[in-house]
Amino acid sequence: MVSSHFEDLLSRFSRGPWPYLLVLAHIAAGTQLVYTQPRSILAFLVLVSSFLTLYFVRADLRFKFFAGALLAVVIIPLIGVRNIFYLEVIFQIAVFAALALGLNIVVGFAGLLDLGYVAFYAVGAYLWAFFGSQQFYAMYYAPGTQPSDLPFLLPGDAFYMFMLLGVVVAAFTGIILGLPVLRVRGDYLAIVTLGFGEVIRVLANNLDKPLNLTNGPQGITPIQRPTMPEGVVEFVNSTLQPLIGHRVTVADMYNLLFYLLALVVIVVIIFVTRRLDDSKLGRAWTAVREDETAAIAQGIPLVKTKLAAFAVGASFAGVMGVLLAASRTFISPESFSFMQSIGVLVMVILGGSGSIPGVILGAATITILNLQVLQGFSLYLTELRQSDAIIPIINFAWKDLSTQLDPAKYQKMLFGIILIVMMIFRPEGMIPATRRRRKIDQEEN
Repeated sequence: MVSSHFEDLLSRFSRGPWPYLLVLAHIAAGTQLVYTQPRSILAFLVLVSSFLTLYFVRADLRFKFFAGALLAVVIIPLIGVRNIFYLEVIFQIAVFAALALGLNIVVGFAGLLDLGYVAFYAVGAYLWAFFGSQQFYAMYYAPGTQPSDLPFLLPGDAFYMFMLLGVVVAAFTGIILGLPVLRVRGDYLAIVTLGFGEVIRVLANNLDKPLNLTNGPQGITPIQRPTMPEGVVEFVNSTLQPLIGHRVTVADMYNLLFYLLALVVIVVIIFVTRRLDDSKLGRAWTAVREDETAAIAQGIPLVKTKLAAFAVGASFAGVMGVLLAASRTFISPESFSFMQSIGVLVMVILGGSGSIPGVILGAATITILNLQVLQGFSLYLTELRQSDAIIPIINFAWKDLSTQLDPAKYQKMLFGIILIVMMIFRPEGMIPATRRRRKIDQEEN
């Protein structure tokens, strides 16, 4: 959690050359640790936390842009190709940051509680999964019986067009959801959106008959990826192999490609979100969030304003759904469960509802917690169970430890604890929005 003590400490290093030296030293230390200890969770956290230092220090914006670009476009790809698991974690952070930014439009800006947000994610994913696979020709076969030599409907490079199409289709889906339900408020709206998310998941699970549109619970695979330019892999191997430490494969380059695409999408989403926050529409969202009755009295078209929030938020999820389908080459209904929506909501609340950097930090925190901390702790306990180690004081053998105590199994409980703790001790989030912080300060005074 980013506390006022941390901000005060950074403010002391905000004069003269100290901010620049602090940022460069943090990036250099993180890079050195990850490069020399490629399996260390702590080293990875040191490197990733350099983004926080870059955000909080008071330095020239051009320097921040240069340092951030160096870290995101040069250092992380090199470290990621050297240890592909790190690149996967960063890619997941980018995906969930985009989802959190989209839900932040609905929850943080417009004040609408959406518990079925993952439905728009599924719409984008199944859009490319259907048209970028063999499913168009396979839909006349029963699941599991279609021949393996069916052609692909579209070439892999159509993926780039479908990233834009995913934005449009998901936004249209958000409007379809909003039209019949946005006249309800509060808990009723939350229940309706929850139902919508479950309807999309159940449809994906059952639309394998009479026409096999989604292949049901078995999912759709293989899903095409865009074409990898010839010679890229050999060029990287010939120039960067001494730094990477091993030969780069085509699979490694695809992981890097999808990371860079996710990074571009995140930059575009941040730019659009900032512009919307300062626009007439953004101020209308704020008015609706604070008091719908007063907003209507001021002449704000309530339904249109809410529809715009749903459409914009859904479009962010749609483009990331397309990216997910191409990167994984497989999707199934289990990828879009209710817990996914709750996970994204936790990211928004943890980071700071209405705060752009806050929800990105919340997405990074939850993703690292799930993919590294919990899984790493689970693997460590598994190693202890397979050993003959004993806790000296209580004479307890680790091999007798129940598998029910595996931390990865308590993700839902952990989300609940995070929400409770944040609501009690820091309801504004780790990096609160300016308006939210000002309002809480006034209430406390």
